[in-house]
Amino acid sequence: MDLPPLSQAFVLHFGEMGSRWGINRTVGQIYALLFISARPLTADEITDRLGVSRSNVSMGLKELSSWRLVRLSHQPGDRRDFYTAPEDVWAIFKTLAEERQRREVDPTLSMLRDALLETPDSVEERHAQARMREMHDLIEQLTDWFAEVRKLSPATLEKLMALGTTATKLLDMKERLLGGSDKSLPAEPAPEPR
Repeated sequence: MDLPPLSQAFVLHFGEMGSRWGINRTVGQIYALLFISARPLTADEITDRLGVSRSNVSMGLKELSSWRLVRLSHQPGDRRDFYTAPEDVWAIFKTLAEERQRREVDPTLSMLRDALLETPDSVEERHAQARMREMHDLIEQLTDWFAEVRKLSPATLEKLMALGTTATKLLDMKERLLGGSDKSLPAEPAPEPR
């Protein structure tokens, strides 16, 4: 690998993480290299810097393109293809989440919807279908929530993330004020007569 130590550590780490996320190591390394690169790179430059085969780079770039995580561009007077990763980290996050939803969540929701249309013919099947309904409802709720989050601007998303546990504390306080079901809190003492 022909990279400075800091860049190499980042690229190697993304290669390892890629295999945990279900993509091959080279795809993770290509993405990491493009992400930290100060300028667009050609496939040959990627091959040289990573020390991998040109065919692996070509296949990796195709996979990253299918995930919408790499952009193809051209430069005046140069016939080669140049590749970059999107600049905005929030856009990258949204793209990854949308692609994961399209590839993994949507097919699961479709299967669950079909299963819920079936008429169970035994106690065991009714139990299984009830559990599937719980899963369906949760996934659908998360999908609806994510659709709303995707509409937010990056600046609003940053503010939302910065709230951290403050939002949870506010919800807990609201529950207590409105007579929520949290029995673990001590009762307020009765006011003393005057």
